[in-house]
Amino acid sequence: MQDIVSKTDLRAELLGRRAAMPPEARAAAARPIRDALLTAPEVEMAGTIAAYVSIGDEPDTRSLLFALWKRGTYVLLPRLLPDGDLDWASYEGPDSLVPGARGCLEPSEPPRGPGAVAGADVVLAPAVAVDRTGVRLGRGGGSYDRALARVGPAILTVALLYDGELVQTLPTEPHDQRVRAVVTPSKGLVRLG
Repeated sequence: MQDIVSKTDLRAELLGRRAAMPPEARAAAARPIRDALLTAPEVEMAGTIAAYVSIGDEPDTRSLLFALWKRGTYVLLPRLLPDGDLDWASYEGPDSLVPGARGCLEPSEPPRGPGAVAGADVVLAPAVAVDRTGVRLGRGGGSYDRALARVGPAILTVALLYDGELVQTLPTEPHDQRVRAVVTPSKGLVRLG
């Protein structure tokens, strides 16, 4: 139970830091994150990428999604199901997004099922923090832990973070799924081991 309290406190502290960031700083962070991902070999070669539409103070993904789509990458985006799991549907440009559950923008295309993420060549996941072993601290709903559990071990899974959110260690629980890399504005793509 101690880990749950620690995760809750840590999540609140980190989300507070994000909320305190000036909008200009968040916007400035989005460009190097996007550029680092677009030039990563796995992303350049990927036929399908599972990504997400950022919300609130998260590192912005909108220009990344558009750039991937424009260069012909098939982009899958999540649709939150009532049980907290994620279904997936294709991104067909910014006009294909509609309001979804919990204030998230979701694709308006037909759903492809929760298992569709397993067919992606690269999976991008939101995170509040990640540690050096790939333990990801999310928002606490478990949606991405379920999605990442469906992804094979050879697939690059990447969390998008601001500087200072790649930390030494995080509390972990048995259901937590690790990511294999993070991308930050100053460090670019960092592979974890």
